[in-house]
Formats: sequence, C-alpha cells, structure tokens
Amino acid sequence: MGGRKLFEILQPFLLEHKIKIGRDGFFDLLQASDLLVRRKKRKVYTTQSYHWFKKYPNKVKGVLPERPNHIWVSDITYWKINCGHVYISLITDAFSRKIVGYHVADTLEAVETAQALKEALNDLPKTVKELIHHSDRGIQYCSAEYVNLLHARGVEISMTENGDPYENALAERVNGILKEEYLYDYTADNLEQARSVLDFVIGLYNKERPHLSCSYKTPELVHKNGHEVKGAKRVVKRH
Repeated sequence: MGGRKLFEILQPFLLEHKIKIGRDGFFDLLQASDLLVRRKKRKVYTTQSYHWFKKYPNKVKGVLPERPNHIWVSDITYWKINCGHVYISLITDAFSRKIVGYHVADTLEAVETAQALKEALNDLPKTVKELIHHSDRGIQYCSAEYVNLLHARGVEISMTENGDPYENALAERVNGILKEEYLYDYTADNLEQARSVLDFVIGLYNKERPHLSCSYKTPELVHKNGHEVKGAKRVVKRH
C-alpha cells in the first residue's frame, strides 16, 4: 500500500510499544529491508481509439465529484501471468476511490469490458441520479453494448478528447496502484486463478488500503458513509 499509508496505519502500534521513529526513518528502514515498491514500465497498449463509433465530449473537466456515485472513471490495464497477458477492466468512483466494478479476461473485446460495467450498475442504488461515466475513447467504451448499458440506466457519458492521459488521470492512478502495490507480487497460471487473485486484491484495496486523498480512510468506508473529507483532493482535470 506504500510506505506513507503503512506508516499512518502503524501509528497506534508504535505508540503502544513506545517506538519512536519518524517518517524518514521509517522509509530508511523499509529501504534497508528491501521492502520499497519497485516501479515497472508499461509496455502493453490497451486503447484503440481509431474507430467509427460515436465519441462523446469531456464532461468532467474542471468538475469536482461531490458525493459517491457522482463520477465514475474507467480504464483497462494488463497483467502478465504465467500463460501470457490478461486484461483488467476497472470502474472507480472518483469521490471515494472505491473500485465499484471490475472484470478480467484474456481478450480486449468490448463484451468483456461491459462485464465490469454490469457489475457496477448492479450495485448502484436505484435512487442515484446524475451519474457521469468517464473513460478514454477506446472502442470498448464506444461500442453499442457499452453505450446502451449506460443509456438504459440514465448515466451521462464523458470521454477524453485529445488522448492526453491526464484527462483520465485517476483511472490511470488506480491501475498503477493495483499493479505496483499488489499484482506484481502475485502470479497465476491461468485465467481462473487470475480472477481469484484479483478478487482478493481488490478486496484489500477497497477495504484495507487508506487513501491520502480520503484523509487516510478506506475507499469502502468513504463510499458507504459518503464522508466529506477535509483537504481531500477531488480534482479530475489536469493540474
């Protein structure tokens, strides 16, 4: 979960055992113990935006999410397992940072990405109104099946406009967290095992990993209770 969050979580333990260590010293300890997260470069492209499907304007630029289920951001990432690559479709709530829908498959077909959306919509309360779904212009998100699911639930559609990753920065950030802090430490022999690992990892992310942008509360807690966190970073546009 990263050293900063880990240091915050360990504070009660450190106080109880009268252990005095600052954040810099804590990071030195992690480094000496070879426990720092190593970043890896992305090599696989998952977005194919050159297609004839309708593309939608960016409706979230400069907009701050005001509550859970106000803005969802979506993206697709990859994970290298023992038999090749699998592709993970993620939908994240921009307010709480909770992953509300996900699906892993061995292809990039639109029907697979739609499974993540179906999961998110199944758990969406009927009372929710004015939800915006934001994504890149990939063919999966512009496909008839995906768009029809959003229209049927009355969800507004928003997309990046110029291919700049900063237009979907939060979704990219969540991809990085899952891979660098969790998935790179696991392996799987096949798609079935990959799905089992992903279920476990997303449970850790949603329920146990505190977010700096949520004042060190977990996404599950913020999403469930709708906490407005002082000092939280709710920007979804480019800084």
